[in-house]
Amino acid sequence: MRKMWDVWTGLAAALLFFGACGVTAAQSSQSGQSGQSGQAQQPAQSQDKSKTPDAAPLTLDVAPPPVSAEEDTAFKAFQAVPVTDQAKRIELGEAFVQKYPQSRYLPTLYGSLTIAYMQSNQIPKMLEIGDKAVALTPNDVTTLAILAQTISRVTNSNTPNAAQQLQKAETYGKKAIEIVPTLPKPPNLTDEAFTAAKNQALVAAHSGLGLVYVKRGKNDEAIPELEASIKLDPTPDPVNYYLLGIADKSTSHFEDAIAAFNKCAETAGPMQPTCKAQAEDAKKKSATELSAPK
Repeated sequence: MRKMWDVWTGLAAALLFFGACGVTAAQSSQSGQSGQSGQAQQPAQSQDKSKTPDAAPLTLDVAPPPVSAEEDTAFKAFQAVPVTDQAKRIELGEAFVQKYPQSRYLPTLYGSLTIAYMQSNQIPKMLEIGDKAVALTPNDVTTLAILAQTISRVTNSNTPNAAQQLQKAETYGKKAIEIVPTLPKPPNLTDEAFTAAKNQALVAAHSGLGLVYVKRGKNDEAIPELEASIKLDPTPDPVNYYLLGIADKSTSHFEDAIAAFNKCAETAGPMQPTCKAQAEDAKKKSATELSAPK
């Protein structure tokens, strides 16, 4: 799962745009205009509601609590830490959340901590804070997408409430895919950067959905999701090629399975031997099952 960690480090800045766009806008107009902040965003919220009717407006934007100079300084100190220094971001983020549990900055903090915990392989903490991020910001596509992919990958037969966890991954993945086309481009992002960030969210969301369907034995449904994830990813994760190979082989699409496993095997790493073995097995099944009399 290393590639997934690296990708989200590089796109962590997009979280501030996607997950906390409204909160950031409220902060920028905070000085002497807290009463106007909620009004200024009403048109954008109306447009979003027409496309995602289940999205609730953030109460943090409508009636933001006052921010002390000390709180503001603490948040800026957190923001100033490079995304590559996850240990420091976690330290300052946790301290901030403990000291200011009702802060208007929590959507941004929770979203950033979700990525930081993922990067540092603290998955239980990541899942806990990620759920809190989604509760505060239901349209945070970055968090929705990485939760969909991560939950699907860490859930197995020994996971408590495994069925419920896979359902959550499916819900988060579908919602991220639904929201991405409705996102407005932030003015300080180039078209290329905006497209790349949206696509990376879709890569994770489709990957998560694909794996959920594989684990449920719904391989026909898994194939288009995994194909979409691979198509949108400039450097596809070999895990997704492997999963696509499994889904194709399980549905007797042996030639497609061989191609997917071979793609997986092109990447040096722990999955390479497994993918080579799966490619050989798919060749054998292709020769025996397709030639068998019906």
